[in-house]
Amino acid sequence: MTAVITPRPEPVRPDSPYQSYVYAYPHKSAYRPFPDPPALSEVWRGEDVGALSLYTHIPFCEMRCGFCNLFTRSTPPAEQVSAYLDALERQADAVAASLPDGAAFARAALGGGTPTYLTADELVRVYDLTERALGVDLATVPVSVETSPATATPDRLAVLAERGATRLSIGVQSFLDSEAHAAGRPQRRAEVDRALAAIREHTRADLNIDLIYGIDRQDARTWAYSLDTALEWEPEEVYLYPLYVRPLTGLGRRARDWDDHRLDLYRQGRDHLRERGYEQVSMRMFRRADAPEASGPDYCCQTDGMVGLGCGARSYTSTTHYSFDYAVGVGQVRSIIADFTGRDGAGLSRAEVGFRLDGDERRRRHVLQSLLRTEGLDAAAYADRFGARPEADFPDAFAALAGRGWLAREEGAARVRLTEEGLAHSDAIGPLFFSPDVVALMADYEAR
Repeated sequence: MTAVITPRPEPVRPDSPYQSYVYAYPHKSAYRPFPDPPALSEVWRGEDVGALSLYTHIPFCEMRCGFCNLFTRSTPPAEQVSAYLDALERQADAVAASLPDGAAFARAALGGGTPTYLTADELVRVYDLTERALGVDLATVPVSVETSPATATPDRLAVLAERGATRLSIGVQSFLDSEAHAAGRPQRRAEVDRALAAIREHTRADLNIDLIYGIDRQDARTWAYSLDTALEWEPEEVYLYPLYVRPLTGLGRRARDWDDHRLDLYRQGRDHLRERGYEQVSMRMFRRADAPEASGPDYCCQTDGMVGLGCGARSYTSTTHYSFDYAVGVGQVRSIIADFTGRDGAGLSRAEVGFRLDGDERRRRHVLQSLLRTEGLDAAAYADRFGARPEADFPDAFAALAGRGWLAREEGAARVRLTEEGLAHSDAIGPLFFSPDVVALMADYEAR
């Protein structure tokens, strides 16, 4: 999985277009231990659970990439993997007992880490324990699974195909070994080609290829080569990620200002994909225009909840986001995993670390989950939910966007959209909507 999580190396220029990748709000670095950890049954009481998202986190990889700051450890001993799956099953049972009656799932994902680090038999076990505990048939909903060049093997892919995975996402980052190595990813091109061929041969799932721009010594020519090579596989999706680094990762110890270079490469990649039949969904996501959309129950990320399994997963209700402790450093990650695997069902039945969302925070999250996508923010739906227009709730932020020419809204239009250049600056726009409390919590977070 491509790791580009928000807390970033200091200093960051105030006008940098790469302030913070907002893939969720608030970020985990704003989470804190709850003074009196509530039971999960209390957290979920009264929630609409008719269309939930299910996320299962596997915190293991065959290697730790130089840019990675996800919650994962490399090459764990086999007994720890087994113990983790035991704990995952205990947690699934505890969560199932805590959800209100009628809980149903509209989509699911296996992430990490690298879920396909698990053996084929272990992947079967993850599917089995999840379906048994939560009463969901994963073959009936869209399921996305993260994989890697080293672990996309025929036996593992056969399991995912048999269990109905609809999307496979592989972190290639670059098709040039020298660039992959510069990003701290010791992969070989032959391994990448083998994995992509295996995915196409053994599954019918949509293929997503992750690429990174802003790698040391990467230029327009080498970036075009990676883009064109990715397109030879006709992926249904391509994600373009700017390189983010952090102090606790290997690359984070080499801070330098390369914002303009990243913006140039982003624009090149955006135009390249659009010219070749891909539609832009967000700053990062591009989907092939002729690719059929995955069918399944409706899910709305602004309003519907998410159940997370595993000690690196987060869960969302309408008012509470919660997870386990968060860390990046190897020692702390291992300690958190050891704590998770040592718990019984009762120890997995409370929300211990998280964030309570009041009305203001829910408004901010709704705006961020909508505005940073090409379809933009449905102003009427926002007003129906919150009783005010979004510009009235956040006049300073929207005025700043309009002043920079990043807002594309005609008077009376139903949607508020970013301009093309506004979308290019999504990572600077997101933080404009962070609350002062979240900003203070993130600033106070001590990276571990």
